[in-house]
Amino acid sequence: MNSKTNVRLVTVAIFVATFLTAVEGTIISTAMPTIAGELHGVSLMNWVFSIYLLTNAMMTPIYGKLADVLGRKPVFIFGLVVFLVGSTLCGFSNSMATLIVSRAIQGIGAGAIMPVSFTIIADIYSVENRAKVMGLNGSAWGIASIVAPLLGGFIVDHLNWHWVFFINLPIGLITIIMIQMFFKEERKIMSSKIDFLGSFLLMTGILAILYSFQRWGDVGMDLVVLLCFFGFMVSLFLFIKWEKRVEDPIISLKLFNNRTFVIQNIVAALISGFLIGFEVYIPTWTQGILGLKASMAGFAVTPSSILWIAGSFFAGNMMAAWAPKKVLSISLLFILIGSVALGLLPINTPFYLFLIISAILGVGFGITITATTVTAQSLVPQSDIGVATSFNTLSRTLGQTLMISVFGIIFNMQMHKEIVKAPGTKDSMMDILINPQTADQLPKHLIPKLREVLYQGLHGIYLAGICIVVLAMIINLFDKKTKDYLQ
Repeated sequence: MNSKTNVRLVTVAIFVATFLTAVEGTIISTAMPTIAGELHGVSLMNWVFSIYLLTNAMMTPIYGKLADVLGRKPVFIFGLVVFLVGSTLCGFSNSMATLIVSRAIQGIGAGAIMPVSFTIIADIYSVENRAKVMGLNGSAWGIASIVAPLLGGFIVDHLNWHWVFFINLPIGLITIIMIQMFFKEERKIMSSKIDFLGSFLLMTGILAILYSFQRWGDVGMDLVVLLCFFGFMVSLFLFIKWEKRVEDPIISLKLFNNRTFVIQNIVAALISGFLIGFEVYIPTWTQGILGLKASMAGFAVTPSSILWIAGSFFAGNMMAAWAPKKVLSISLLFILIGSVALGLLPINTPFYLFLIISAILGVGFGITITATTVTAQSLVPQSDIGVATSFNTLSRTLGQTLMISVFGIIFNMQMHKEIVKAPGTKDSMMDILINPQTADQLPKHLIPKLREVLYQGLHGIYLAGICIVVLAMIINLFDKKTKDYLQ
């Protein structure tokens, strides 16, 4: 750590950057019905979210390597600048096509923010304090989950949806200025060539696998999905073959010789996949089955964001005393309890039980995600922290993107199966049911049947969620019982 770095102000800047990306997803979700209606693009609405995740995931490992080669500051600032350019273009968009392209640019920039933020934290804090700081930084997500829906609603109601994107500009510029002024690092001279071919193969493989799952969830299995799977396998094979030969690979395959590193990232991917299912479908339950308003339904997952912070603090203390295997065994037990509870909930479950389950899961998520991130950083030398951090972020993004498609397939298949057995109901009625403002348009005698259909669809998701958590626990059993930290 450079002694001239103002640790507190840099930490604040990282928090603001994290808050910027955290707000981005939720505030757009709030404004999207208005945006899609004005731009006449309801059928393309899903791509506004998907393209952002795709480009974000593609660029994450590239930025991680560049952060190790060129330095954290220039890569972080570059990512923020690209993110702000994308935000500006989104704000000026006058069609869904231009909005989707602009979101792709925004995602390219966002791919730098999270992994490089964690890498900077690793640079300026010791292992003992890292988990606590990441917990505080993670509170940005909790604050965003509360603020973003309210802010998005206010902007749409009193300004217009374009300001959902323009609001990023002043916040992002302040962050850039703070990082430029207060984060000091030695200027690095590029000592090796950038692995462009490895980067291209990696990005191609990530794009192929993510798009295949996205399309599978949208239209089902077809030739394009199969071709994408094949493209992914070919890209992966060529990537591994090339990385073994190149002098300075984009991702060193030596990282995967460490069993703990591999297990920590697999667990992070699986639990992140379960996490996205929890956050996306609990509001659907509380709106469609309990009939709550969207703002109230969103608060069902708020306790998990708040208790996430507590879990991160617990993770710091636990990692100081125990091996990663034991830390994850405890955190995954919390998540297993929450997932089993969700899988067993009856259709008439009261709202307060969701708050309790959300709190239990929040503790587990906080320990698991923080511990896997810090452990991944601590198992590699200083020169590889950027790559290790970005790979951990990539693992979590892949887990979320792949599992949200799988959950969508389970959800739709289960609901269609139940609709066939419920006379008088149709698939189109489910769109009306999950919106409390339109649910009363449905025939009253069909609403109980439709809620049962929705319940069965959600039930299928959370039974799958239990399987994911159990798989993570089984994989963790293969880890070593000892600590093996380098940092």
